[in-house]
Amino acid sequence: LSPRPPGPSPGQVQSRECIEEVIKFAYDEKLFLMADEVYQDNVYDKDSAFHSFKKVLMEMGPPYSESVELASFHSISKGFHGECGLRAGYVEVVNLHPEVKAQLSKLVSVRLCPPVPGQLVLDTIVDPPKPGEPSYERFQAEKAAVLSSLAEKARLTQEMFNRTPGIHCNPVQGAMYSFPRIDLPPRALAAAKEQQQAPDMFFCLRLLEETGICVVPGSGFGQRDGTFHFRWAKIP
Repeated sequence: LSPRPPGPSPGQVQSRECIEEVIKFAYDEKLFLMADEVYQDNVYDKDSAFHSFKKVLMEMGPPYSESVELASFHSISKGFHGECGLRAGYVEVVNLHPEVKAQLSKLVSVRLCPPVPGQLVLDTIVDPPKPGEPSYERFQAEKAAVLSSLAEKARLTQEMFNRTPGIHCNPVQGAMYSFPRIDLPPRALAAAKEQQQAPDMFFCLRLLEETGICVVPGSGFGQRDGTFHFRWAKIP
């Protein structure tokens, strides 16, 4: 099971209670949790907060903390760093069987390392500048500027879509995307069926052809039957 707090497609931030329920479900069903936490700094809603799956798991105590298998991922190519041209990241595993962990370590060891610049940026994630160090003030200022810009884009995105007839957008609490729901008229549904396309794919292709705007159909992420969405990226 791969939870992603904050969720990149709908832009929602999971509450601690939600994460606890996911962990309990994984425990009951004997599932391996793979928590993609690359957007942990990208939280814009003042009433929301990022909660680490590992931290919640450990604080829940036995039997969950001793048996639920968990892998937590982070990357420099996402989040507020947004350095898509630099590739590096890490994974931390918890409660993994020792023999499986040994094989995983062996697999990772024989693969090529990320380029040196990527490793340097990764170091700023795991060990950011501290107060009193030469780069601390600049690092904090740049981080605040990026997150503030993304928060403003999240607000504008929500307002823009909700002013548009036939488009409905939930508040964007985090990550870098919004996931608006669209109302498609019967003729559009019929045209999509005639072309053997999912209705939201039909909408996205027409939008691209007529306006040059590129969005991703919601059917690629999973959605409730009878509803249609698209994903919009607000990356600066």
